[in-house]
This record gives sequence, structure tokens and C-alpha cells, in this order.
Amino acid sequence: MKKNILYLLTGIFFGIVMTKGEIVSWYRIHEMFRFESFHMYGVIGTAVLLNMLFIQWGLKKGWKNLWGEPLVAKPPLPLNVKRHLLAGTIFGLGWALPGACPGPIYVLLGIGYWVVLLILFGALLGTLTYGLIRHKLPH
Repeated sequence: MKKNILYLLTGIFFGIVMTKGEIVSWYRIHEMFRFESFHMYGVIGTAVLLNMLFIQWGLKKGWKNLWGEPLVAKPPLPLNVKRHLLAGTIFGLGWALPGACPGPIYVLLGIGYWVVLLILFGALLGTLTYGLIRHKLPH
């Protein structure tokens, strides 16, 4: 139960930050994909950089997670350019066309944009489809 409360509070905080930072804005997302604004690239780049630094610092200091387990850095997966370009293109189209990725879908629902239920349904349908055909795909 304690873990669930922590997840809920973290999610609420994340939703507030995303809303105030305009990360959930359809307009901002489309600006990014049309290369008209640096806003989203700046937010994403800052988040990636700060997380890299924060995790490295935590590893050096021997930090533990919320449940007392030590932080562990796993080796990166091997790069497969063809597969990653295809997957990135599919992900990008899925993000650009509706103007929302999984995190913002829930934030937009939380602030009352019920039409986003259609996007959530599409995301869940895509996940289900992948699960059904996964064994036939080259991994």
C-alpha cells in the first residue's frame, strides 16, 4: 500500500509539472515535430541530462531506492540501427498524429479532456495487437 501511495504522489507531481511546463499541449507537441520551436527539445534534453547526472551521482554515493535496494546500472542494449529507426518512426508517428504520448494521455484525462479516451483506446489497442503478433516479429 505504501508503494502505491508513493506512485500516486509521484504521478500527481509529474502531472502538475507536465501541465505547467506545457508538455501536454497538443500545440507544443506539433511545434516540436514541425521543428518550429525549441521548447519541447529543451525540456526533454534537460530531463535526460539531469537524470543522467543524478543517476551517476546516486551510483557513486551508493544510494538505495525507496525499498532499500541498491541502485544498479545495467549495460546498454546493443544498437540495431534498422530496428531502432523503424521503432522510433512508429513511436514518433504515434506521438505526433494525436499529439500525445502515454504520460500526457493520463494527465490530459486528469484535467478533463475526455476526448483523449479515444487516444488511450488506440494506444491500448496497439499494445494488444503487438502482444498478439509479437512472436512473429523479428526481435
